Amino acid sequence: MKKVYLYLAVMVSVLMSCSSGGDGDGGGPDPGPDPVNTAPTVPSQVYPLSNTLCINNSVVFEWMASTDKEGNPISYRIQVSEQSDFSTMAHDVTSSSTSRVITLEKGKAYYWRVRSRDSKGEESAFSGVSNFLTEGDGVSNHLPFAPSLVGPELNSEVDGTSTTLSWTASDVDNDDLTFDVYLDTNSDPVTKVSENQAETTYSATGLTASMTYYFKVVVKDGNGGVTIGQVWSFSTK
Repeated sequence: MKKVYLYLAVMVSVLMSCSSGGDGDGGGPDPGPDPVNTAPTVPSQVYPLSNTLCINNSVVFEWMASTDKEGNPISYRIQVSEQSDFSTMAHDVTSSSTSRVITLEKGKAYYWRVRSRDSKGEESAFSGVSNFLTEGDGVSNHLPFAPSLVGPELNSEVDGTSTTLSWTASDVDNDDLTFDVYLDTNSDPVTKVSENQAETTYSATGLTASMTYYFKVVVKDGNGGVTIGQVWSFSTK
C-alpha cells in the first residue's frame, strides 16, 4: 500500500510540473509590445554655411552627426537646389557618413539642407538651409543670391487692401544691392511697381479685396549681376 501512495505522489508532482509552463513559454513574464521607435535628432550643418564662396566646384558637404535614442544605425539625405524652396533639385543623395562630395556647376548659387534617417525608416526634420556660391572661370563679380521671403507668408491671406512686401538678400562680394519689384494678379507678374530701390520692403496699396496677388523681386548688384527671385503669392480678404 505504501508503494501505491508513493506512486500516486510522484504522478501528481509530474503533472504539476508539466502544467506549470502554461503554453510552453517558460512561464516568464510577458515582455509587452516593442518600444516605439523615434526619429534621430536633426543634423547641424558644418560646411558650406551661408554666403560661402566655394573655390572648388567639387564641394565637400559636412554636418554634425545625429543621435538615435534606440541606437539604430543612421544615414543622411542631402538635398542641393538652385531654388531656396527646393522646388527643383540639382542633387538629392544619401550618405552613411557625415560628409559627402558633390560636383556642381561652376559660377552658380546653390542652397542645401540635410536630414537624418534611422534603419527603421524614421526621419528627422531637415536642418536649416544654407546658401553658397561655386567659383566661376575667370569671374571677378558674382551674382547676388536670390531673395528670401519675409512677408507676407507664402499663400497667406492679408487683411484689408494694403500690405507690406518684405524680403532679404545677400551678395558674396558685399556689393550694394538694389531691387525691382513686380506685382500683379498674373501668376508670373509683369507689372514693375518699383525700380532700383535700396530698401528690402515695399508698401503695396490700393489692392482689390478677395483677390490673389503674385510678386517677385529682381536683385541687382550694380556690377552687372542680376538675379531674378521666385514668384510668391498672397490673397486679400
